[in-house]
Amino acid sequence: MKMDKKKFTIYMIFAFGLAWVIQIIASIFSRNGNVAVFQLLMSVCMFMPFLATFIAKIPLKGMGWIPKLKGNIGWILLAWFGPMVLAILGAVIFYIIFPDRLDWSGSYMASQSGEEMMAELQSTGITIPLLTIITIVQACSYAPIINGLFGLGEEVGWRGVMYPMLKDKLGRVKGMILGGVIWGAWHWPIMVLAGYEYGLEYWGAPFLGMAMFCLYATVAGIILDVLYEKTKCIWVPSVGHGAINATVGVPVLMLNAEFADQLTIGPVPMGIIAMIPYIITAILLLVLTGKKKEN
Repeated sequence: MKMDKKKFTIYMIFAFGLAWVIQIIASIFSRNGNVAVFQLLMSVCMFMPFLATFIAKIPLKGMGWIPKLKGNIGWILLAWFGPMVLAILGAVIFYIIFPDRLDWSGSYMASQSGEEMMAELQSTGITIPLLTIITIVQACSYAPIINGLFGLGEEVGWRGVMYPMLKDKLGRVKGMILGGVIWGAWHWPIMVLAGYEYGLEYWGAPFLGMAMFCLYATVAGIILDVLYEKTKCIWVPSVGHGAINATVGVPVLMLNAEFADQLTIGPVPMGIIAMIPYIITAILLLVLTGKKKEN
């Protein structure tokens, strides 16, 4: 997709403007403890890049709406299962380095959801190890598809519009990097106001978290964009996006609640230590697919 400065500007204004208004409103509900409305608004927020595409009159034709399995099975499997593999590898690295942060008692979950909910869960016979297995199974089965339907709202705008235009203007690598930074910055209001991903009270808040998430969005964005480049189907990065969202909560299930204010380190993939597998994978994909394109 060729860079169209006018359409790109209109797209960015509405993709950010509409989303940031919703994120600010969602943050108010989050602080008031209304989780249901918060989650609903954030689901709506994910479709703002899609809506901005319409407002900017950017055609959706050519984004690959009809999936093609032939020659794409490997990339589809990477989109579906890759995020979980990377999240688990990152968590393993993190807990090997910081074994004192591993806690199977569910203290982190209790600190986030409340002691009553934790007690109710345990009364059903579901332990943290069992809950971890259940969550992994969900994240590797139906969750990427369900979450991917919402992820599509972002992917049409990011990988379908913004990344191609940036790459046309700046080149492949620079376009992907800038695209990732922009994608990360799109989340800033909800991070600053509602503690999205890292919480509200941590060392360097909120600027460290804002920068860290941009780094994560850059490497995750490279992976998703390579999936789109190779399959030419917008559904594939959408499934990958859905899988990423489904895996985020797994590594913290066994986190010691005393370290809940240090998520910028890990064990979530957005933490610098747990992010290592994502960084390596993004670099490898960028280099290997770049060479193939040159050939």
